[in-house]
Amino acid sequence: MFTIGVLASGRGSNLKAIIDYIRARNLPIRIGIVLSDNPSSAALDIARKEGIENFFLDPGRYRTFMEPHAEKSFIETLRQKEIDLVCLAGFMRILKKEFISSFEGRIINIHPSLLPAFPGLESWKQALEYGVRFTGCTTHFVEHEIDSGPIIMQSVVPVMKDDTPETLHNRIQEKEHLIFPLTIRLISEGRISVSGKKVYIHS
Repeated sequence: MFTIGVLASGRGSNLKAIIDYIRARNLPIRIGIVLSDNPSSAALDIARKEGIENFFLDPGRYRTFMEPHAEKSFIETLRQKEIDLVCLAGFMRILKKEFISSFEGRIINIHPSLLPAFPGLESWKQALEYGVRFTGCTTHFVEHEIDSGPIIMQSVVPVMKDDTPETLHNRIQEKEHLIFPLTIRLISEGRISVSGKKVYIHS
């Protein structure tokens, strides 16, 4: 059984999409643990309802990254659960060197833009402000630089004339809910290989 760990900070919509995708296809993928840096995260509630082990781990006093002792707690918990793949599903903290090194090549993220365009926070707002005609979402491997790892999958979302940040974000999330679970499936099936910055998907 391929075991994943999900890290989430917010509503948990990508977590729910992963659960639904696995269940609908009866895949040999198990969510071993859900961890959050936010005690009020709805992702923890979703995990509880689904009978998935879950914990809030105090990230420390900083807003954008975890203190060293907190990061070690995340690492140790994931190791104890023998996680094959770490999935960042709306996890809003920057991972430091020790975390990434501990799971090198085994951390993926979903980002709400067509990377390398609009890295960082609130990418949908960046896209609107820049006036692009198309944006979207990207799954990628996580490396030490923010939103810079090899791109696995992307899905394009057109920007409408009357879009608000909320409407655009909602449409991007619809695509996230499709490509994130699919990315996990491809990795679990051994159909992904990486050479430098290029990702190859095998049939």
